[in-house]
Amino acid sequence: MRKIIHIDMDAFYASVELRERPELRHLPVVVSSHHPRAVICAASYPAREFGLRSAMSMSQARKYCPQLVVIEPNFEKYRAVSAQIHSIFQRYTSQIEPLSLDEAFLDVTENLQNIASATEVAMRIREDIFQTTGLTASAGVAPNKFLAKVASDWNKPNGICVIKPTKVKAFIQNLALKKIPGVGKVMQEKLKTMHLETLGDLQEIEEAVLVHHFGKYGKRLFLYAQGIDDRPVQSQRERQQISKEITFDDDLTLTQCLPHWPALIDQVWYSLARKQLLARGVSAKLKLKNFQVLQHSKSFKTPLSSQADLAQALHQLLNEMHIPNDFQFRLVGIGVYQLTPQQQEAQLSLL
Repeated sequence: MRKIIHIDMDAFYASVELRERPELRHLPVVVSSHHPRAVICAASYPAREFGLRSAMSMSQARKYCPQLVVIEPNFEKYRAVSAQIHSIFQRYTSQIEPLSLDEAFLDVTENLQNIASATEVAMRIREDIFQTTGLTASAGVAPNKFLAKVASDWNKPNGICVIKPTKVKAFIQNLALKKIPGVGKVMQEKLKTMHLETLGDLQEIEEAVLVHHFGKYGKRLFLYAQGIDDRPVQSQRERQQISKEITFDDDLTLTQCLPHWPALIDQVWYSLARKQLLARGVSAKLKLKNFQVLQHSKSFKTPLSSQADLAQALHQLLNEMHIPNDFQFRLVGIGVYQLTPQQQEAQLSLL
């Protein structure tokens, strides 16, 4: 039986900023650029009480909360704090799968501290993070990634939720389907038309029916309904590609997606730099509101040398896809592949 922990920092970008500006802690603070079409990168918990959330447009945010305080993002600062957090993870396990700057899966079935209890490991990690950075983290502890991620959101902020193997069936019985990764508003509505609102409801549906309605993802839904998720925690060394995606609360046209690409590019480039890797291949992924996926990829003769190269490659891919202006998307993503170590590439260039 595996022991998986999902660590999720609480309002990470906003919390990093508020360390330096404690006088703003009780005010509605958002991290966002002042670009005319900017979206929220992070919202403090007081801001969330007004309905503000990440990926919301700033124009909409100001309607909900005219008195909000806006802080320009500083990704260099966030990356530095993230590096501190990941160094803490490495004290406990080498099986770490970073999802972004502020969250990661850890497989602690066998851990470097020889601690028998995964719950104790999670508690120690949270304490170490707080002592080192002054920031709080929430944790989910469970037998698999799906349940661990759901659990980490259960007692936010600064909480921990443990789902023991014997309690899985009871935990998921009344779990809302929106808690499943990849189930957004559109899919929720489609599931609702089938009279499905909880994982317990989903357990009554045969796998073939779900596959008929949702394709390959239907099989994943069937397994989630049983509390099953066999996906391994993929450590950095195992990853053959790096990708980042964002799922929108509302479907967006390609033009409306534009403000979201820079953050995804930044996250991908940061992951490459942290792993000391170079990439020759770039892929773009866009999921339509009917769940059809549009993908395009391209390999280049030489590795990308800068973040600007990655942005230019993405722009080229999107142009080549000839996407109609009226298409609406629920998810977009960017990935890089054909990865090689920087040192190896440098040696080749000397030959």
